[in-house]
Amino acid sequence: MSDESSPNPFLRRLPLIGIVVVAALGAYFLRDYLSFDALRQNREALLAFRDANYLLCVLGFIGAYAAIVAFSLPGATIATLTGGFLFGSFPAGFPVLPGAIYNVAGATIGAILLFLAARWGLGQTLAKRMDASDGVVKRIKDGIDDEGNQWSMLFLIRLVPAVPFFVANLVPALVGVPLYRFAVTTFLGIMPGAVVYTSVGAGLGEVFAKGETPNLGIIFQPAILLPILGLCLLAALPLLLKAVRGKKGL
Repeated sequence: MSDESSPNPFLRRLPLIGIVVVAALGAYFLRDYLSFDALRQNREALLAFRDANYLLCVLGFIGAYAAIVAFSLPGATIATLTGGFLFGSFPAGFPVLPGAIYNVAGATIGAILLFLAARWGLGQTLAKRMDASDGVVKRIKDGIDDEGNQWSMLFLIRLVPAVPFFVANLVPALVGVPLYRFAVTTFLGIMPGAVVYTSVGAGLGEVFAKGETPNLGIIFQPAILLPILGLCLLAALPLLLKAVRGKKGL
């Protein structure tokens, strides 16, 4: 009897199937609601609700952001901008945008839910197949399984803007990354990008007043991109040192 006979393999995959179904339905039915125009049209109502029910608004926002990420729904960028728009100010002297904290919290919770669904449904099967395979696939898994490599690679896939967020959520689940490493590297790794887009969201009031759209390409401007690339290099440093030592036989 296989390890996956209990519970039933279909039941193991049910959460992942549910995510795929909801993602497909959400992409069709919610695309007009999770958009910049929707935020523009409802901004006054959102601000009024926030002012009257701050704590409830924060909890509802984090829950909604987590659902967007967990179900891979369209609108994660709009959600981040909304977090900056609604929660981008804090008492004078506070060094961190609270919207960035709420954005990162929602994204991390959603990523963990997707990670767990993917691992429960597919992780064990794929890990066994990787262990039994030869060649490149096995070497990739062995490299990620190394504790030092794992931390560095997890931070890298979070920091590099070119890596899609859902890919960075799924791949670690399929190669046996421990949950706590995934959670820590997700929370810290997405913080730089979240702060940038939260700052953009915090300035949406002026953008709305001018009838313009926000500049989402700001993260690729040198003043923003170079520090993030510096963090990428720092995260990759253990991998580079290990490679150099290996070549030198140290």
